Parts: sequence; structure tokens; C-alpha cells
Amino acid sequence: MLKEYDCLKLDGAIAKKAVCPVVEEVPLSIFVNGRHFATAMISPMLQKEFVVGHLYSERIVAGLQEIESLEIEGNVARAIISNPMRAIVPRRPIVSGCGGIASFLDESKLPRIKSDLRITRYQAQEAMAAISQSEIHIATGGVHSVGLFDRDGAICIIEDIGRHNALDKAIGHALVRGGVDFCQTFVSCTGRISSDMAQKCSLAGIPIAVSRGATTSLAISIAERTGLCIIGFLRGKRLSVYTNPEKFEIA
Repeated sequence: MLKEYDCLKLDGAIAKKAVCPVVEEVPLSIFVNGRHFATAMISPMLQKEFVVGHLYSERIVAGLQEIESLEIEGNVARAIISNPMRAIVPRRPIVSGCGGIASFLDESKLPRIKSDLRITRYQAQEAMAAISQSEIHIATGGVHSVGLFDRDGAICIIEDIGRHNALDKAIGHALVRGGVDFCQTFVSCTGRISSDMAQKCSLAGIPIAVSRGATTSLAISIAERTGLCIIGFLRGKRLSVYTNPEKFEIA
């Protein structure tokens, strides 16, 4: 996931040659039932989980059982799904900072999240601390971290150059692993909660999203409609609960 490159470092008037670690970014072209679906720019690890999670969070499949086969060779992933009509929609490239096609969904058709999960300030802080220990981020400053948690702790912590990619990989990891009830989980992420992130959580049925960054007005609108609790700017003892505060225990 890391490569080293020669660079010239300047500190004031002092310049010196150095070797700098840089995070990898690779294209992954996804074909569904022989049709080009998308080309994503991602970090090279957990490609299977990314494809599974992305197809799920984009409403192309309703679960792992609808993916009849998935083969990844080089920078190409080929999936066969049981309902091919779902994949016949306009596609566009997914760059590392973009969430895919979920933004084109009619938010009025998003499902209402059914969950009784509540988390405490301590759980939110512990989750944020867990995803903030990335050695790759410390070395490069070039990745986002997303963690999927339940009441017992971390289910997985994923890193990627794009926060949307990392969320797709976390969702895909849970689907591949099996036995994960998304309505009893919450997400913690280092990047902002944008509309795409809110939609992916809502479509998966994840009731709470925690970020150390900001959120957006459209994400709040989506969250109010679907029942997603958005917690932002979690830094130390400070945080802001933007939507559905009943899912957060203040004490």
C-alpha cells in the first residue's frame, strides 16, 4: 500500500534529498454481467471487499447471495449477479474523493433505518481513537480510516485513499464475513460525512455515523429522512450531534 519516492525536502532555507513514503492509488474497473459498471481509483488492498461493498451500497445487489461469482485479475473485477437489470444504469468514473453514483438516488426513496442502537460518548471516543492509530496515515498523511463497530468493539478498521472507498470496503468486509447485523453497528471515520456517506450508511441500515470532521447540509437532510444519527467534530471531549440525538447518550 506504500511506495517510496525520492523527493527534495525544504525546511526554511535548508534543502535536502530524502526518500518519502507515498500511498498507492490504482484503478479498478468493475464489470457486472459483462457490462462495464465503473472504474474506481482505490488503494490496492481489499479489492474483493470493495467490490462487494460498493455493489451493495449502490443498490446493485441486496446481499452477498446475489453475487453469483466475483473474479479479480490485475486491475479488473468481473462480477456475475442474479439480477442483471439492476446494473443497467449510467455509470461514471469514481475518483478517490468521490462516492460513486449514490448521489443520484432519489433521497425520498431511501429506506428508514430500523435500529434501537444507542452509543455513549465513551464509545464514540474509543472508536475515533481506534481509527486514528493508522501507521500508514502517520507515515503518508494520505489515507482515510473507517471503522465499523458494534457493542463489543471493532468489527473492522479499513484504510483507503478515499473515505467512500473505505466505507464500501468496511461494508463489504462485513458482508463477506457474514453474521453482522448492520442495524446494530455504527461507523467511525476520519473524513467528513457528506451526502454520499450518509446515503451509504442509510442504504446499509447503519444507524450512527461518527466523524472527527464536518458534515454537510444534504447529509443532514438525508439523515433526518432516514433516521441516521450524525455526530461530527469529535475531537477530545468535544463533539456535535446533528441529527437524531436520541441515539446518543450524553451522560
